[in-house]
Amino acid sequence: MTAPTPSAQDARPPRSLFIISIFYGGMVCIAGVLGVKQVALGPLAVEAGIFAFLLLVVMGSAVAELHGRTVADSLVRWGFLPLIISALLIQLVLALPTDPGMYPPAVEAFPIVVGQGARMMIAGLISYGLSQTLNVLIFDRLKGSGVGRFVWLRGMIASVISQIADTIMFITISFYGEREILGLMGGQMLTKVVLSIVLVPPLITAFVAAGRRIDARG
Repeated sequence: MTAPTPSAQDARPPRSLFIISIFYGGMVCIAGVLGVKQVALGPLAVEAGIFAFLLLVVMGSAVAELHGRTVADSLVRWGFLPLIISALLIQLVLALPTDPGMYPPAVEAFPIVVGQGARMMIAGLISYGLSQTLNVLIFDRLKGSGVGRFVWLRGMIASVISQIADTIMFITISFYGEREILGLMGGQMLTKVVLSIVLVPPLITAFVAAGRRIDARG
């Protein structure tokens, strides 16, 4: 007696995972572009890419909550694909000759906006992989602790720790030996911790609630 063959519908990934994965890939690519601008938030200053990066943190934690740590870790690993491909495409476009009719200010601005040195690209890849993996790990481990039933609190704690780790890794790899890094780290970490405390709790609560509603509809 043979086992029943799963239907195509049974083989499909959960709808919430499909939607989050698309969103995740987009945020991976745009985070580096947004990071070119430094934004001032009152007395705090941080690269604008943090907003996309916090969304990545939230989505990783939300997937861990909805579909388990193994799936969330896979999401983080697959995130390297759009990240690497987008970096290679940027280098290709920079190497191609510029159209003489291109708007002159844009000709000068484009390499500044999208161009990054090899050292910063490597730093971005390493800090992305380690910090996102650390975020999922901490979020999942806290599930069995006293704060386990508070998704927003687990997400906030995991985000704070992973953002501190991300800042230390990225700035050290990017700038060690070229400039003073402790002051730069301090300001960046303070801003990222504040943003994690303010933004992550409502965002992860919304993502998990939306994911459950989407999957409940089938």
